[in-house]
Amino acid sequence: MKNQTVSRSPWTFIPTLYFASGVPYVIINNVSTVFYKKLGVNNTQIALWTSLLYLPWIIKMFWGPIVDIYSTKRRWILATQFAIFCCFGLVAFSLQVPNFFFISLAALTIGAFISATYDIATDGFYLLALNPAQQAFFVGIRSLFYRLAVIFGSGILVVVAGFLEVYFNNIALSWTFAIGFSALILAILFIFHAFILPLPESDTQRQPQGATEKIPYWNVISSYFQQEKIGAVLAFILLYRFGEAMLVKLTSLFLLDKPELGGLGLSTSEVGLVYGTFGVISLIVGGILGGFVISKYGLRKCLFPMALALNLPDIFYVYMASAKPSLTLVYPLVSLEQFGYGFGFTAFSVYLMYISQGEYKTSHFAISTGIMALGMMLPGLISGYIQEKLGYPVFFILVCLLTIPGMITLFFLPFKEENKRQTS
Repeated sequence: MKNQTVSRSPWTFIPTLYFASGVPYVIINNVSTVFYKKLGVNNTQIALWTSLLYLPWIIKMFWGPIVDIYSTKRRWILATQFAIFCCFGLVAFSLQVPNFFFISLAALTIGAFISATYDIATDGFYLLALNPAQQAFFVGIRSLFYRLAVIFGSGILVVVAGFLEVYFNNIALSWTFAIGFSALILAILFIFHAFILPLPESDTQRQPQGATEKIPYWNVISSYFQQEKIGAVLAFILLYRFGEAMLVKLTSLFLLDKPELGGLGLSTSEVGLVYGTFGVISLIVGGILGGFVISKYGLRKCLFPMALALNLPDIFYVYMASAKPSLTLVYPLVSLEQFGYGFGFTAFSVYLMYISQGEYKTSHFAISTGIMALGMMLPGLISGYIQEKLGYPVFFILVCLLTIPGMITLFFLPFKEENKRQTS
């Protein structure tokens, strides 16, 4: 039995593993803003508390060694999938009680820590269950299915909730069914993976051998911060998406808010289609095109133009907040902004890979992505408060201005080619 599962094709489990990774992330960090808005929570509270939900993905590197040392990656995957199912079941139930905000937020917080742990185990299992050639081939496949999970969560799920709002004439009940449906899908994936996941011979439990086990861990952390021009690198990671981080937390709220409050007054289903479906498809296309352009022309030539592609479309929101265009025009404007985001974000991701070199490159990349998540969380914490004080038009103007510091950092970055010359 074990020999059979060792040789199982990655096509049978990689797509579902990464779909199961994307669903909790998008519901916890994105969809939560939509259902809290529909349930009457104000923008300041939504932006503050849902931004804090990014925290586990920021600090997950600190308990990564626990996942690596204790038990197997396969057991971690199954345990965390079942736990996420339980958390989402609690969220769905909590929406039917008066103090739903506290209970659901607590469940989402626990779910965020579990989901971040699932991501650690899944990435580790990916490296153990696939050989190097398969790892290279399936990197695009896993990214595709992660993005499909985003479309499912922020698109299909929101659209379904919108239809149920009309059918039941009850917002809370509609979202109970929607979140409960996502929990059911995760339960099905848990059962599927319990039978289908292979048992790689290298996926064994390792026990720490004493105090010396701790030394490499701290060497990994310290070596990251000893890199050349680390100050410029950290500023780049934190500031490159500063404006976008402010924008993304308020986008759905702006689309949902009534015109008298400065929003566009779209329905839940319309937001699911505009932002969660067509927007995400545009994001995917932009990311694919960005990868092609970088492979053809190189990162150094592409970095600044791609930063402009990410940031300049933010001005579309200034226009929409002022002109209140028809839904027909909202579709292409949101899609173009998301296309630019996907295109420009590719350069950001590739640069993080460029600086993750040497013996600890996997851990260094995890540190970079943790700092990246911090750069998304901090602006999001204050975005709702600022928007309510300034109103949408001035807020979006401020978002555009806050893209400038990140673009300035581009002129101070070290590049891989420079590092090679210095070490050769």
